[in-house]
Amino acid sequence: MADNNTYTIFWFRRDLRLEDNHGLHKALRSGGPVIPLFIFDSDIIEELADKDPRLGLITRLILEIQQSLSETGSSMILKQGRPEEVWKDLINDFQVEKVIWNHDYEPYAIKRDEEIKNILQSKGIQVKTYKDQVIFEKGEILKQDGQPYTIYTPYSKRWMEKYQQLEPKPFPSQDFLSNFWKPEVIPEENAKLFDRFKSNVDLPGPEFSLDHLENYQEDRNFPARNATSGLSPYLRFGAIGIRGLMGALKESPLQFKREIIWREFFMQILYHFPHVVNRSFKKEYDNISWENREEDFNAWKEGRTGYPLVDAGMRELSSTGSMHNRVRMVTASFLVKHLLVDWRLGEAYFAEKLLDYDLAANNGNWQWAAGCGCDAAPYFRIFNPETQQEKFDPENSYIKKWIPEFGTEEYPKPIIDHKFARQRALQRFKSALNKANR
Repeated sequence: MADNNTYTIFWFRRDLRLEDNHGLHKALRSGGPVIPLFIFDSDIIEELADKDPRLGLITRLILEIQQSLSETGSSMILKQGRPEEVWKDLINDFQVEKVIWNHDYEPYAIKRDEEIKNILQSKGIQVKTYKDQVIFEKGEILKQDGQPYTIYTPYSKRWMEKYQQLEPKPFPSQDFLSNFWKPEVIPEENAKLFDRFKSNVDLPGPEFSLDHLENYQEDRNFPARNATSGLSPYLRFGAIGIRGLMGALKESPLQFKREIIWREFFMQILYHFPHVVNRSFKKEYDNISWENREEDFNAWKEGRTGYPLVDAGMRELSSTGSMHNRVRMVTASFLVKHLLVDWRLGEAYFAEKLLDYDLAANNGNWQWAAGCGCDAAPYFRIFNPETQQEKFDPENSYIKKWIPEFGTEEYPKPIIDHKFARQRALQRFKSALNKANR
């Protein structure tokens, strides 16, 4: 049993909550006082503006944790810097017996965590890590031959079978908050970092009220309807736990549960096939000759392609950091197939703008739209943005919300003809695939 001068540190990352937090639960039950830590990783935030809304959202979630901790006489420790340097300082400042964190599956995080683990273990510090942000991870859902699934449907069937057998129970970390350390003074650096990164993020708090999803199956494709959960940013940063969410979804439509499974499917693809970060899952698609015209890319980003559903989606993204899922598919397909702009450029732009940005999901969905990913839409499936508009926004409600000049002479003409663009894409993709198969 550790004495009061020996500490366990719990490292918050993609799990910004005190409730049902697996690693935190293990830390708080470990026997000694627990120091809660969050690191603003310089390797990540140097690429972001101080007022990036994601930093604002993270800061707000940490503030909520801090308020709860202050009621117990505890406090977060907030640090900014390269994680390995931060950890070297921490283990000099505190007598640390054990460090605990929850798993992350992105290539950068895997490499970082291994480096930190080596540093800590070299000093005789125990390191324990746990599964928290997914129901099933790594090698828990595999084919009979032991290989990872690369097709969604059989993966989802096996996922549901296993979930129904196990139905993972929550970890009541919130019941042990009295086991956090009780510092005499709140660290000075906390206030400085709160002030630096907080920004006006106009988002409601994460709620489990899913009543409006009653007609999700029928309404989910219509961007003007309130038919999506709005939970994705909170799930992304761990303000909502996946076990509790799945429990709340017992009576929800099956299609909504499938969206949760897609999230884990793309995570396991990224984990098992990390080359997808920079290259196509199907290597033959790396032979495509892209146009990559800067003026086309800019018109797409700014929502002035002359295709209203595409433009409305891009303007919604710029304004809110979000975009309806159906419209994400249409805008991605348009960039890749109509304008022949490399999917990696579109993926990077979404990564810059999306409040719920998640590498696995963003990469997986862009490769799906481009036809180059696992279980992707075939390359010859090319969304017609005009028929998509007629089908899913027939009264132009969504379009009028984001394009005030719609229907006037101020709105631009289409930058490319759909029929021409479709034929060009078919020829370009077919040529690249034929070349790869020679």
